[in-house]
Amino acid sequence: MCGIVGISAEKNVAEDIYEALLMLQHRGQDAAGMVVCEPSGKLNSRKSMGYVRDVFRQRHMSALSGKYGIGHVRYPTAGGAGKEFAQPMYVNTPYGISLAHNGNLTNSTNLASELFHAEKRHINTNSDSEVLLNIFALELSKQDAVFPQAQDFFAAVKKTHMRINGAYAVITVIAGHGLLAFRDPLGIRPLIIGERQGKRRKEYVIASENALFTSLGFKTVRNVLPGEAIFIDNDGNLHSQQCFEKVQNSPCIFEYVYLARPDSTIDEVSVYKSRMRMGLKLASKIRKLKIDKDIDVVIPIPDSSTTAALQLAADLKKPYRQGFVKNRYIGRTFIMPFQEERKKSVRRKLNILDLEFKDKNVLLVDDSIVRGTTSKQIIDMAREAGAKKVIFASASPPVRYQNLYGIDMAATKELVANNKSEDEVAKIIGADKLIYQTLEDLINSVQEGNPEIDNFETSIFTGQYPTPLDDGYLEKLESSRSDVVKMAERKATKLPH
Repeated sequence: MCGIVGISAEKNVAEDIYEALLMLQHRGQDAAGMVVCEPSGKLNSRKSMGYVRDVFRQRHMSALSGKYGIGHVRYPTAGGAGKEFAQPMYVNTPYGISLAHNGNLTNSTNLASELFHAEKRHINTNSDSEVLLNIFALELSKQDAVFPQAQDFFAAVKKTHMRINGAYAVITVIAGHGLLAFRDPLGIRPLIIGERQGKRRKEYVIASENALFTSLGFKTVRNVLPGEAIFIDNDGNLHSQQCFEKVQNSPCIFEYVYLARPDSTIDEVSVYKSRMRMGLKLASKIRKLKIDKDIDVVIPIPDSSTTAALQLAADLKKPYRQGFVKNRYIGRTFIMPFQEERKKSVRRKLNILDLEFKDKNVLLVDDSIVRGTTSKQIIDMAREAGAKKVIFASASPPVRYQNLYGIDMAATKELVANNKSEDEVAKIIGADKLIYQTLEDLINSVQEGNPEIDNFETSIFTGQYPTPLDDGYLEKLESSRSDVVKMAERKATKLPH
C-alpha cells in the first residue's frame, strides 16, 4: 500500500512532487523518496526513512532540479525496513532508470534467481520492487535501441507483464527520455492520470490517488487501464498502448474500505460515496437483526469509518457523535509493522469523550477488524467511560486471509476472524454484539459507482487469489509476516523501535 506519483511539466517539478507526497502520506509512513531529471538527463534524488516532511528539507529541495520526476511513500510489505528499501530504486543500464512501485509480486523469489543465474544481474535486497526494476531494465535493454521511442518502452512492458505475477502500479523515470507508467493486467492497485495546461504544452501527473490533483491545478483525465502503459516524452507528448491481451478490471476492494482518501475517485468510483453506501447497507442489516432499538448513539472510530457511520446513523435515525478525539500526529496503527507498536499507539492516538458514552448503549463503527488489537482497546475505553452496552459494527466482512498484493495485513493465524465465528470474535474483542458487513453488500456498495468493473480483488475475505503463486509462497509469507519473526529481524538488524 505505497503511494506513487510522477509529474512531467515545463518547469521544475520537485515542489509539486513534494506536495503530492504529503497528500499520499496516508499510504506509507516508513520512508519517502523522489527522483527528478534535468534536460541533460542528469538524475537528482533524495530518499530516506521517515515522513515526507522530515525526509525533504529545504537544502534537499534546492538540489532537486528537473522537469519530470517521480515520488514514493513506502509502507513495508515485501522486503524489510531500512534505507536500502526506500524508493525510487535505480539501475544505471540501460539509459538510467528509477522506479516507484505500489503493490507486491508473488513470484519475485524465482525471478531473482533467474536474474542472477541466467542474466548475471545481482539483486542487492529482498525487495520485490528491485526485482521488478531489474526485469524491466533487462527487457528494455533487449530492445537494443540507441534512441528509444515509445514503442520500445511498450515492447519492454509487454515482456515484463509476461514474466511477473502479482499486483503492480509502476511509474519510472527513463533518464533523458521521459516518464513511463504501467499497471498490472488485473488493475489491482490504482493509477490515475491528470493534466493541466502550461504556457506551451499540457503538463501531466500520474498518481495512486487523484485527491492531490486539484490542489496542484490538475484535472482528472482517466485511470491507467489494467495492462496499459503510458509514456510521456521529453516534449510532453503522451503516448499509450495496451500491453497485455487478457485483462480484467479487478481493483482491490480494500482501497475503498480503508486505504484511499475519501476525496479520491478510483476506477471512476467515488471513495466517499462508496463508504456512504457501506453505511446504508450496514444500517439495513442492523434493522433486519432488530437491534436498532438497543442503540442510543452511533460513534465512529476515526477516520476512515466516519463517512459510513454518519450515513448509518442518519438511516437509523440515531444520534451521531464524535466520541473520540484523534491525535493527528500519530500514524495509522493499521500500517505499523509490529503488534507492540500498534498496542501503544491506540491510546496515544485516541482520547475518549466520556460524556458521549456514560450510561448509553453505544454502536461503535469501524472500517474493518484485522488483528482485533485496536477494536479490543477501544471497547475497553468505552466501558471505562461508562458505556452500558457496546455494539461493534464493521463496514467490511471478516478479514480471514493474508493479503498478497501490497498490504502487510498480518499472518493468517494473527487475524482475529480466522477460523472464528462472529460470536467468537465478539467475545475476544469484548463486544456485546458484533455485526459484519456481508461481502455481497460491500461489493454492491462499490460496484454501484461503476457497474462496468468486472470484478474485485477480495482475497482477504475469501482466500481466493486471482494471480499465479510460486510453490510454497503462502507458507513463506505466513512465516515472514509473523510478529515474532519481524521482531527477531529487527533485533538482528538493530533497527530502533
